[in-house]
Amino acid sequence: MSSVQVREPDLLVQDKTIDFPLEISSRFAADDNSLVSVFGVRIANLDEVSAIRSLEQIIDDFDGHARAVYFVNAHTLNFAARQPEFRDVLNRAACVFGDGTGVRWAARCRGVRMKANLNGTDLVPRLFHDTAGRGLRYYLLGAAADMVARAAAKAEELFPGWTLAGYHHGYIDKHRCPDVIEQINAAEPHLLLVCMGNPLQEQWIDRHLGSLRVPICMGTGALIDRWAGNLPRAPRWIRRLGHEWAHVLLQQPHKWRRYLLGNPLFLWRMLAWRGRDR
Repeated sequence: MSSVQVREPDLLVQDKTIDFPLEISSRFAADDNSLVSVFGVRIANLDEVSAIRSLEQIIDDFDGHARAVYFVNAHTLNFAARQPEFRDVLNRAACVFGDGTGVRWAARCRGVRMKANLNGTDLVPRLFHDTAGRGLRYYLLGAAADMVARAAAKAEELFPGWTLAGYHHGYIDKHRCPDVIEQINAAEPHLLLVCMGNPLQEQWIDRHLGSLRVPICMGTGALIDRWAGNLPRAPRWIRRLGHEWAHVLLQQPHKWRRYLLGNPLFLWRMLAWRGRDR
């Protein structure tokens, strides 16, 4: 296995659109505040219960076509603002959830109050808890081999109501992708958790969505790191204040550009894009 995670070539825009499932589309159409546009990215404005129900619906209505679900934060949206191709990737998803204080502030600038802070670290365990005992299966993809193995063992301990269908490291070059996708499909998961970081995980999912036979392919960033014990959560009071990014920065100082430069840039873009998003 390579010691460096291979980045695939820049995304080629596909000529397909993944529509929202019918119930989700109808609900959004009935409520102007159910979608908010930030830097041209359409973000679902749902509370946690509605988000879980939407994910359940995608699983229950699976028609053989995989659906993508993503979480966007200030860093992801900064990238989307300067890369129209990546913005298209996000907008082709069945659902995009808003994660973090930056998304809430940007929505408020557009006259919308976000109903919940929806991040993969909290929403995936809630999904596992609320749908336990239904015979559902998940697959982990990402990180190094030893790390994803530790995360898989911890997930089995934490979520006995779901079945671990399998796991694979994220160091995949383009020649190995067909074999990995075949392994995933053979495992028949209902949920594929892709933890490769932004924007790689979203690009990987978008590029291979047509080959995956999984109801939901979800980009979940650092979830494997957290379950493996490499990235502990911030204390609850820090999360309530919306400053978990500072806790992450203390643990991963190599990400200083993302936060110390990226956050002020996001605030500037938030104001500059206000009229365009309206």
